[in-house]
Amino acid sequence: MNRRKFLKWSGIGALTMLAGGTFASRSLAANRYYDGPVSDHFDGTHFFNPNGEEPNSFFELMRWQFGGGRAAWPADWPSPFPAAVPEARVEGDRLVVTMVGHAALLIQTAGLNILTDPVWSDRVSPFSFAGPKRVNPPGITLADLPKIDVVLVTHNHYDHLDLATLKALSERDNCLIFTPLGNDRIMGPTVGEGRITTMDWGGSTPLSAGVTLHCEPCHHWSARGLGDRRMALWSAFLIETPGGKIYHIGDTGFHQGINYRAIREKHGAIRLANLPFGAYEPRWFMRPQHQNPHEAVQGMAASGAAYVAGHHWGTFRLTNEGVDEPLAALETALDAAGIARTRFRALRPGEVFEVPLATT
Repeated sequence: MNRRKFLKWSGIGALTMLAGGTFASRSLAANRYYDGPVSDHFDGTHFFNPNGEEPNSFFELMRWQFGGGRAAWPADWPSPFPAAVPEARVEGDRLVVTMVGHAALLIQTAGLNILTDPVWSDRVSPFSFAGPKRVNPPGITLADLPKIDVVLVTHNHYDHLDLATLKALSERDNCLIFTPLGNDRIMGPTVGEGRITTMDWGGSTPLSAGVTLHCEPCHHWSARGLGDRRMALWSAFLIETPGGKIYHIGDTGFHQGINYRAIREKHGAIRLANLPFGAYEPRWFMRPQHQNPHEAVQGMAASGAAYVAGHHWGTFRLTNEGVDEPLAALETALDAAGIARTRFRALRPGEVFEVPLATT
């Protein structure tokens, strides 16, 4: 195989593993990451979405990859915002969110600095030379990043669990890392197991006085490579703070809005939801795992979120839509739903969102 074909296929392989290891058939081997009791979302070997959909097959992956319709992306798509230099701490009920890129957000409130799905690497791939490459630099340089207290990693796909970044953060700040079941086995050799806490859906843990972290369901899946499909859990998180509740989803399919309605019923009013709205085409392939802008707006309404920080767009080309198509589709969906565009902010790297207090 010549180098050109190898790079093409290695790029497909990187995207495949990022999207969930669709080269792997349902593994019959024992779970390499987690050994725990059977539950309503774990069958003893694999995690699953209750009443949900399984990941697509290898043949469906090939149909997508060779089916055409992929919009070209620019090699560089710079953010209109300069790299941010965040405050050292944000106290009280102020809530400030700064976009790093993709699903990496700095959340500052109640004296805590919380990072979600941090990725500072140039590529989200098992390879250093191939796979999705960022088209804009991180919206905060590591040098300007304040001391991080808490890192939330929602699942183990390469665009959310970046070992190089976790290692750098752990060595610099000795931060606490919270992640769903099984992902500690992936992170532990790199960052040390002592600072990693795993959580199951429905679990909760205090972060500081008046701040509690809850682990909640979302409709997605997991894999890092061949043969480990759905062996580690995926989740959303809800952070309960004195200034209001913050709901973070890294990736999710809309799943008929079931999880959005459940979060509202369980937790009540949400001040801010961090919702993905990119990487959604073609719909026949992506619908179970990535919601589109219209569904993200529906999720905002179903969860009762007062404001949304929109993410998972404009940094890594993962799917077929153009780099700015999610924004246009989001604005159309918001206008159709009668929701002010200022309430659902499609954040760009370096953009700072001071979230208003929610009014009842």
